[in-house]
Amino acid sequence: MTQVTLYTKHDCPLCEKAKEAMRLSGAAFDLKEVDIESDPELLRRYKNDIPVIHVDGVEAFRHRVDPAEFAARVRGWRVVDGHHLAKEFKFPDFAQALAFTNQVGAVAEEMQHHPDILLAWGKVGIKTWTHTADGLSPKDYALAEKIDALPLGVTS
Repeated sequence: MTQVTLYTKHDCPLCEKAKEAMRLSGAAFDLKEVDIESDPELLRRYKNDIPVIHVDGVEAFRHRVDPAEFAARVRGWRVVDGHHLAKEFKFPDFAQALAFTNQVGAVAEEMQHHPDILLAWGKVGIKTWTHTADGLSPKDYALAEKIDALPLGVTS
């Protein structure tokens, strides 16, 4: 299960909003909450720059958390340069990777939102962003969620 660490302070309203956004995401994760006031090094590092959220040991959010973006990160999607979502799916052979690619294509057509797909032996790479926004939009997170719900694939 994905490990999430929330660096917070006692009675921090932004931290409470972050916890609520994580809860609303519907994602499954293990939460470790750390009060920075109990550790001088953390207090020096973060001061009033909280909440800070790490997903699997990597800083993912500061100050605010969007539920859809949080869910995508917990499910293994990377936000690349703040511009697009990317994820690689692994398979035992080419045929299963191709079948998954076809399923992704069907979902993309249904949504009229078409990702870049890289098909290779035993893996499929997906990259999505909204061209008209030249970046991420709610459609990208919705597409990522639908792709994750497809029946094939073990993510890396």
